[in-house]
Amino acid sequence: MKRFDLRHLKNEFYGRLVELMNKEIAKGEVAIFLFEVGDFSPVQKSADLVKENGWTLMNSLKFNEVDWTIMVKK
Repeated sequence: MKRFDLRHLKNEFYGRLVELMNKEIAKGEVAIFLFEVGDFSPVQKSADLVKENGWTLMNSLKFNEVDWTIMVKK
C-alpha cells in the first residue's frame, strides 16, 4: 500500500493520479490518494476516473474540512 499527497495540485490532480496508478502501483496493490475538495465535484470526478480505468474504489471519505481521501485497488 502506498500513499500519495496530491493536495498541492488543487483541482489538477487527475492526470497525476492516473500516472501514479500506472507507474507506481502493481496489480492487486492499493493506493491511498489525498486531495483537496472544494465544491465536491473532484470526489465524483475521481470516482469516475477510477471506474473508467478499470480499478476498484475501495473507500472515499472526508479527511478533514478541506481534504478528501480515496483508496484505489489496481
